[in-house]
Amino acid sequence: MKTVYAAMIILATSATAYAGETASAPGTTQYFVNLADGDTVEGPVKVIFGLSGMGVAPAGADIENTGHHHVLIDRPAIGTGADGAEEFDMNMPAEENLRHFGKGQTEVMLELAPGEHSLQLVLGDKDHIPHNPPIFSEVITITVK
Repeated sequence: MKTVYAAMIILATSATAYAGETASAPGTTQYFVNLADGDTVEGPVKVIFGLSGMGVAPAGADIENTGHHHVLIDRPAIGTGADGAEEFDMNMPAEENLRHFGKGQTEVMLELAPGEHSLQLVLGDKDHIPHNPPIFSEVITITVK
């Protein structure tokens, strides 16, 4: 897990060159409010999204210092998968392992199979593109009973 965190730190410091055009506010953090790495939970899993330093607005809303949440489920951390750093400069595709919350939602109930699951939050701009510099949470691993 330390390797993942080290990769995230490297990406966070180098991703500026690859991030979208929408600026993020300095010092912004994104995090899980009710879950921590290593938690064991009952399904369905309530996930509450946290954001400090910027506001939440629906996709399509061109409002400075806002964005909307995306949850990565059981996939590589943003910027570390097959598309690598290009993920920071592209519209995040909605798929089973990358959920969009473009209406400005700040929580979700996830139906996850029993077992271990990785989760990561990524903030997207009005066009589902990560900000510059990108805002994303640490990857956490939870176990569903």
